[in-house]
Amino acid sequence: MISAKLRGVLLCTVLFLATACAAGPAATEEQTPATAPQETSAAAGTPATSPSGDVMMSDNVKHIANMPRTAPFNGEGDLGTDLAFQGDYAYVGNFGGFSIYDISDPTKPQLVSQVSCPAQQNDVTIYQDLLVLSIDEPRGGPECDSGEDERNWEGLRIFDVSDKKSPQYVGAVQTDCGSHTHTMVPAGETLYVYVSSPGPEPDSQTCPAPHELISIVEIPTKSPASAKVVAKPDIFPERQHSELASGCHDITAYPEKKLAAAACFGDGVLLDISDPVQPKVLQQLTDLENFQIWHSATFNNDGTKVVFSDELGGGGQATCDRNTPNTKGANAVYDLIGDKLERRGYFKIPREQQPTRELRGPQRLPDPGGRQGHHGAVLVPGRRVDLGTSPTRRTRRRSATSSAARTRAAASRAPGRPTTTTATSTPAT
Repeated sequence: MISAKLRGVLLCTVLFLATACAAGPAATEEQTPATAPQETSAAAGTPATSPSGDVMMSDNVKHIANMPRTAPFNGEGDLGTDLAFQGDYAYVGNFGGFSIYDISDPTKPQLVSQVSCPAQQNDVTIYQDLLVLSIDEPRGGPECDSGEDERNWEGLRIFDVSDKKSPQYVGAVQTDCGSHTHTMVPAGETLYVYVSSPGPEPDSQTCPAPHELISIVEIPTKSPASAKVVAKPDIFPERQHSELASGCHDITAYPEKKLAAAACFGDGVLLDISDPVQPKVLQQLTDLENFQIWHSATFNNDGTKVVFSDELGGGGQATCDRNTPNTKGANAVYDLIGDKLERRGYFKIPREQQPTRELRGPQRLPDPGGRQGHHGAVLVPGRRVDLGTSPTRRTRRRSATSSAARTRAAASRAPGRPTTTTATSTPAT
């Protein structure tokens, strides 16, 4: 079992700390009404700055723009977490909330709005006009202005982003051990969300033992405030190899093929999601020799391959160096033959990693088919673009000072509706 006190590190603690994100006692899955205010900082077209000349990059990668951090997400604890893309917009998760950018001109992205809604770690997904945030930190309640005193709620927050300049909080769902990451599986007018969370954490109020399950949340797209947990399947009834954590870290769904691939700490899993409420295990993979933490999974475009990534060192150590074998801390490439995966090899970026940098393998971001996972791979016709969006995580028990400051700031605003401010344009450099 891992210490839940380090669960916010998102498996991102060093191995000798044995931390891979944990969670604790019973969480109820009741729907929560939308009563919380949040701060929306609408930018007046804040432009990007040009990249500096000392940026290191590969020959086949060109850095075209950089967006400087702006308030309220420019504090020490405001770490960027995840990216989601839809049409001309990018949605960026942050420990302080989320931002929306207009990327219709990729060389000149514009900040549209920022919503202050603090929590670890606010991984974000987008479907139609609904944005969903993962909350993997016990808080006093589901609302954006909730503090950390009671620590009796964690799960999903849901926003209506039909007005990109003024996103609206519409509700929340509590899930066992919160939501470290989540994956969308669209089905007509219903959006199913697979919630991955490590645990258990016996000393907490929100993450009971045992915890070998995932939570499945049903969100009616026409009435998202009525979202609720509809299933908690135990996909590991006789699990082994789970010394670091139970539950899963990440799931990537490929709805068109009715398949999902899950990275579950000590195991990789292939799932049949023909019935999205009752996923079935087709295959369970282990690699005790080379994989330390099964961190993420992604399909290729046509769904014939799956790549699993290993989070060697817990995300806090530089392991892409000459002292680490190419099969450790690497991506494992599998062919999908029928309903079984067959390993073909390993791959690591052939470049020495600096001690202060963390590298991870590819993971998927949302696309129109609803396929997505945690952190950085964007699939586009004919090629893929891998994005390293994961910061080095802090501990689950985030700085009380920064969190309390945000809570006081939110409480000082008019309740019941977001406060909109205009951002000053930042010239390109």
